[in-house]
Amino acid sequence: MLKPLRFPRLWLGLWWLVIVTTIVVCLIPPPPLALPPNSDKVEHFLAYFLLASAAVQIYRTRTALLCAGAGLVLLGVGIEFLQGALTTNRMADPMDALANTTGVIAGMAVVFTPLRDLLIRLKG
Repeated sequence: MLKPLRFPRLWLGLWWLVIVTTIVVCLIPPPPLALPPNSDKVEHFLAYFLLASAAVQIYRTRTALLCAGAGLVLLGVGIEFLQGALTTNRMADPMDALANTTGVIAGMAVVFTPLRDLLIRLKG
Protein backbone atom coordinates (compact mmCIF):
# COMPACT_ATOMS: atom_id res chain seq x y z
CA MET A 1 0.00 0.00 0.00
CA LEU A 2 2.90 2.41 0.76
CA LYS A 3 5.58 3.36 -1.71
CA PRO A 4 9.08 1.96 -1.17
CA LEU A 5 10.34 5.03 0.67
CA ARG A 6 13.32 4.99 2.97
CA PHE A 7 11.12 5.82 5.99
CA PRO A 8 7.55 5.08 4.86
CA ARG A 9 6.01 5.04 8.34
CA LEU A 10 7.68 8.34 9.21
CA TRP A 11 6.21 10.01 6.10
CA LEU A 12 2.81 8.47 6.79
CA GLY A 13 2.96 9.68 10.40
CA LEU A 14 3.91 13.19 9.30
CA TRP A 15 1.02 13.22 6.81
CA TRP A 16 -1.42 12.24 9.55
CA LEU A 17 0.10 14.86 11.88
CA VAL A 18 -0.55 17.53 9.27
CA ILE A 19 -4.14 16.31 8.90
CA VAL A 20 -4.70 16.54 12.67
CA THR A 21 -3.07 19.99 12.70
CA THR A 22 -5.39 21.07 9.88
CA ILE A 23 -8.42 19.96 11.88
CA VAL A 24 -7.26 21.84 14.99
CA VAL A 25 -6.39 25.02 13.10
CA CYS A 26 -9.78 25.00 11.38
CA LEU A 27 -11.68 24.67 14.66
CA ILE A 28 -9.82 27.13 16.92
CA PRO A 29 -10.59 30.85 16.81
CA PRO A 30 -9.11 32.43 13.67
CA PRO A 31 -6.35 35.01 14.01
CA PRO A 32 -7.43 38.62 13.45
CA LEU A 33 -6.29 39.18 9.88
CA ALA A 34 -7.56 41.74 7.41
CA LEU A 35 -7.72 39.71 4.21
CA PRO A 36 -9.54 40.47 0.97
CA PRO A 37 -13.00 38.89 0.72
CA ASN A 38 -12.94 35.22 -0.30
CA SER A 39 -9.13 35.08 -0.31
CA ASP A 40 -9.43 32.17 2.11
CA LYS A 41 -10.57 30.02 -0.81
CA VAL A 42 -6.99 30.07 -2.11
CA GLU A 43 -5.78 28.93 1.30
CA HIS A 44 -8.33 26.10 1.32
CA PHE A 45 -7.33 25.02 -2.19
CA LEU A 46 -3.60 25.08 -1.38
CA ALA A 47 -3.96 23.23 1.92
CA TYR A 48 -5.94 20.38 0.39
CA PHE A 49 -3.75 20.35 -2.74
CA LEU A 50 -0.71 19.83 -0.52
CA LEU A 51 -2.43 17.12 1.55
CA ALA A 52 -3.54 15.25 -1.57
CA SER A 53 -0.23 15.60 -3.40
CA ALA A 54 1.52 14.35 -0.26
CA ALA A 55 -0.76 11.30 -0.31
CA VAL A 56 0.39 10.67 -3.89
CA GLN A 57 3.98 10.66 -2.61
CA ILE A 58 3.20 8.15 0.14
CA TYR A 59 0.58 5.73 -1.19
CA ARG A 60 1.37 3.28 -3.98
CA THR A 61 -1.92 1.57 -4.87
CA ARG A 62 -4.88 3.02 -6.70
CA THR A 63 -7.21 1.87 -3.92
CA ALA A 64 -5.14 3.61 -1.24
CA LEU A 65 -5.06 6.82 -3.28
CA LEU A 66 -8.81 6.71 -3.89
CA CYS A 67 -9.41 6.19 -0.17
CA ALA A 68 -7.04 9.04 0.73
CA GLY A 69 -8.69 11.37 -1.79
CA ALA A 70 -12.21 10.48 -0.68
CA GLY A 71 -11.15 10.82 2.94
CA LEU A 72 -9.72 14.28 2.32
CA VAL A 73 -12.91 15.40 0.56
CA LEU A 74 -14.97 14.11 3.49
CA LEU A 75 -12.57 15.83 5.90
CA GLY A 76 -13.04 19.16 4.12
CA VAL A 77 -16.82 18.84 4.15
CA GLY A 78 -16.82 17.59 7.74
CA ILE A 79 -14.70 20.47 8.99
CA GLU A 80 -17.09 22.95 7.39
CA PHE A 81 -20.01 21.21 9.10
CA LEU A 82 -18.19 21.24 12.45
CA GLN A 83 -17.32 24.92 12.09
CA GLY A 84 -21.02 25.69 11.76
CA ALA A 85 -22.13 23.32 14.49
CA LEU A 86 -19.42 23.66 17.16
CA THR A 87 -17.88 27.09 16.86
CA THR A 88 -19.24 30.58 17.40
CA ASN A 89 -16.38 32.40 15.68
CA ARG A 90 -16.36 30.45 12.42
CA MET A 91 -19.08 29.63 9.94
CA ALA A 92 -19.76 26.76 7.60
CA ASP A 93 -19.16 27.82 4.02
CA PRO A 94 -20.04 25.48 1.13
CA MET A 95 -17.60 27.41 -1.07
CA ASP A 96 -14.78 26.49 1.31
CA ALA A 97 -15.77 22.83 0.95
CA LEU A 98 -15.72 23.28 -2.83
CA ALA A 99 -12.26 24.87 -2.68
CA ASN A 100 -11.08 21.96 -0.50
CA THR A 101 -12.48 19.42 -2.96
CA THR A 102 -10.93 21.19 -5.93
CA GLY A 103 -7.59 21.16 -4.11
CA VAL A 104 -7.91 17.41 -3.49
CA ILE A 105 -8.67 16.75 -7.16
CA ALA A 106 -5.72 18.87 -8.31
CA GLY A 107 -3.42 17.25 -5.75
CA MET A 108 -4.46 13.75 -6.74
CA ALA A 109 -3.80 14.65 -10.40
CA VAL A 110 -0.09 14.76 -9.50
CA VAL A 111 -0.23 10.97 -9.90
CA PHE A 112 -0.38 11.55 -13.67
CA THR A 113 2.82 13.63 -13.71
CA PRO A 114 6.52 12.84 -13.27
CA LEU A 115 6.26 14.46 -9.82
CA ARG A 116 4.34 11.44 -8.51
CA ASP A 117 7.58 9.82 -7.29
CA LEU A 118 9.43 12.94 -6.21
CA LEU A 119 9.86 11.71 -2.63
CA ILE A 120 11.32 8.40 -3.85
CA ARG A 121 13.79 10.24 -6.07
CA LEU A 122 14.80 12.41 -3.10
CA LYS A 123 15.55 9.18 -1.19
CA GLY A 124 12.77 9.96 1.33
